[in-house]
Amino acid sequence: EVLVPEEPRAAAPVGFLQELPSYQSALRRRAAAGGTQGRRAAAQGSAGLRAAEARGPEQDGGELAARPARELPLSIAEKRILRDCQQADIKYLSAWKQWKRTSSKSLKKGLSEVKEFSSYLELWRHDIHSIEGKFGTGIQSYFSFLRFLVLLNFIIFILMFSFVTLPTIVSKYGIFNSSLAKIPPENIEPHCTVYKPGGNKGLVYFYAYLKDLLSGTGFLEVTRLFYGYYTIDEAWFSTLRYNLPLAYLLATFAYLALSLIWIIKRSVEGFKQNLVHDEDQFQSYCNKVFAGWDFCITDPNAARLKHRSLQYELQTDLEEERLKRKIADRTMKEKLRIYSLRIFINIIVIAVLSGCFYSIYRATVFSLENSIDISNTNSQANLLVQYLPSMVITLANFIAPQIFSFLIRFEDYSPAFEIRLTLMRCVFVRLANIGVLLFSLWSQISYCATDECKACGYNYELYPCWESEVGQEMYKLMIFDFIIILAVTLFVDFPRKLLVTHCSCKPVQWCGLQEFRISDNVLEIIYGQTICWIGTFFSPLLPAIATIKYFIIFYIKKISLIHTCKPAARPIRASSSNFFFLVVLLIGLLLAFIPLGISIAHIPSSKACGPFRSFNTSWAVVPDTVLGFPTGLQQVLHAIASEAFAVPFFMVVCLIMFYFIALAGAHKRVVEQLREQLVMVRFDPLF
Repeated sequence: EVLVPEEPRAAAPVGFLQELPSYQSALRRRAAAGGTQGRRAAAQGSAGLRAAEARGPEQDGGELAARPARELPLSIAEKRILRDCQQADIKYLSAWKQWKRTSSKSLKKGLSEVKEFSSYLELWRHDIHSIEGKFGTGIQSYFSFLRFLVLLNFIIFILMFSFVTLPTIVSKYGIFNSSLAKIPPENIEPHCTVYKPGGNKGLVYFYAYLKDLLSGTGFLEVTRLFYGYYTIDEAWFSTLRYNLPLAYLLATFAYLALSLIWIIKRSVEGFKQNLVHDEDQFQSYCNKVFAGWDFCITDPNAARLKHRSLQYELQTDLEEERLKRKIADRTMKEKLRIYSLRIFINIIVIAVLSGCFYSIYRATVFSLENSIDISNTNSQANLLVQYLPSMVITLANFIAPQIFSFLIRFEDYSPAFEIRLTLMRCVFVRLANIGVLLFSLWSQISYCATDECKACGYNYELYPCWESEVGQEMYKLMIFDFIIILAVTLFVDFPRKLLVTHCSCKPVQWCGLQEFRISDNVLEIIYGQTICWIGTFFSPLLPAIATIKYFIIFYIKKISLIHTCKPAARPIRASSSNFFFLVVLLIGLLLAFIPLGISIAHIPSSKACGPFRSFNTSWAVVPDTVLGFPTGLQQVLHAIASEAFAVPFFMVVCLIMFYFIALAGAHKRVVEQLREQLVMVRFDPLF
């Protein structure tokens, strides 16, 4: 019998295993038991092994530099020995590698210093840390989210101002030997090009300026704030031609794409944290008991609130387990009863939504039909009529959530699902109300009963510059939303605080202070941000107003939180709240794509104002620009836009998506196997 020599087995990764924290803990315990000499020997042995591992790649000619000692799971004594070994190895390196290691360390040090310095320039850094220390990370997440929207709107304003507003200013005043050109539209009926903005003439009273400031009419209508001002076809900077219509459209696409990418990037980071918390329900109890405390809290009242919050979460978990057992034990009769009740309640919800939508539609139609008729008779009544849609929307946003919160109690859902369902219904109400308003506007704009009107493609008599009209509605919504937030703080929260503080009546004490509900406040600013996304195309400087608005709201909410409100009795975790905020914000952005897409690609552009007056629609500037490209480039672009390219591209994207889905599933199975091994470790220490 021939004996085949056994192949030597691969050596175990000793260095990797000895880097595990469990091995280092056991090593230090053995060293402590053996006394000081044993501890020093263990440290030297471990450090020697580390130094050998760090020197190995360099001695073999590799490019991998030694890891910094602070990144290794070692004690201070071990790190000192390792550092001495790494410094001793430097003299054996070549001059190029010595310079490379020194420059790498200098670069890392410089970047860390720049990062540390930039953290001091972060907006509201001290204020947000103070709020986090007093009220925990849940409320801090709202103010961080508000700061994100301030920065987002500021960047959108810089984008629109740089590519749309600034070229018109420079070319109008002839700066840098520039000029502008207005080309009369061709093949368009003359009556479609008539536009006479209703500016103030003669002696004007102060309240007329105030009305114009609140409604966006009058002197504001002919400023750079609205679409109708940019009636410029091209600008010339010396010999360079600037295509303003194309720049206007591309800037719109750019701010939408920037918002989408930035929100998705932040959502992915929040999703990772949320996945860690919600993946394994088996560890939920341990996470709450051993890792549920928020060590940022320093205020005693906030600490007591956090105690109640943890107690509430544990009670919620037990309640959900009880409901799961109750659902499993339901009879067929009970299932029919609860499902019938839910269907009936959802019918009521649909009826409430229908009532809100119809009220907004009728208010918008009434406002559009009557604001012009009484403009010369009663300015106060005209302002009230112009703000009627905004007031009806605000009233619907206040009443509908109260009805939903009352009805959800009878649907017998789990507490967590009950909160999510109520919030999603409220989000739908707020965002759908904006859609109904725009639908009402477009139905009036597109209504044509005469041949002259059909020749223009829109109601040219009432809306000669309909884009500015839509921009004015978005402007009024944003201004009215800010007025409501300010008025509630000044005339509701502060008086309520004074009554609770100085009045000992039982009804007043029973009402107590106003709770700082994070979800409701977030819905307010997401509603305003959706208005900003939609309105920026019709009012290019609207992001600047939104930036100022959110900047002031930050201080209003901060003062209200500290002096007039108390934290909610049922706060939500910061990781889950951040992810939820961004998901709702993403829904608002996706819904903003719909009206903008219809306005750009479907509704005929105004022939009397704006940069697209020479085109049938705003999108028509793109194919017109492509026709000016060289023939080869046109063929390439047409090939990319054809079905022959789109179908294979879609298939490749699907294959890549399926690959990543399969990869994620494989990673999930590996994680489950590692968790099973951790469970085995608890029962068998030798495993």
